Amino acid sequence: MKLIRLLTLMIIAAAVGCGLTTSCRISYKLNGSAIDYNIYKTVSVGNFPIRAALVYPPLQQTFENELLDYIARNTRLSVLEGNTPADLELEGEITGYSLSPQAVTEDAYASQTRLTIQVRVKYTDTRAEGKDIDQTFSAYRDFDASQMLSDVQDELCQQISKELVELIFNATLGDW
Repeated sequence: MKLIRLLTLMIIAAAVGCGLTTSCRISYKLNGSAIDYNIYKTVSVGNFPIRAALVYPPLQQTFENELLDYIARNTRLSVLEGNTPADLELEGEITGYSLSPQAVTEDAYASQTRLTIQVRVKYTDTRAEGKDIDQTFSAYRDFDASQMLSDVQDELCQQISKELVELIFNATLGDW
């Protein structure tokens, strides 16, 4: 008899617990997007020309594609390419592309080389005052100095572009 009561209480408690967990939900957004879609409908992404002293031509297309794809995947905004007027506008330029020696060994040679890319971004919120940003973002990757840059350049540019896009998104559309 006690066992039946205990089982009945456990079933009732489980049913109430299930009802509470399905009716009360906490929602977390891992992409950090804090966009009010009632106000913001469009974002324009302009070209990001390379203005660095050292130029790697595929970088512009790699970076721009990564930025467009990331915004499309992580927001519900209509993405307009070029300098088309929109609720939110992103434009800028690639201002730095540099190599520097890292991790110097005992024989005064670098065992690692660092590829650093800098992007200046101008973000304009046409709907709200005081949210505009004009900022330079930087990211880097180290690679073994015994490797030729031409062998690892595409992969490094892809990785750095992804990191830069996340930094830019969090500072602008993510409102971090």
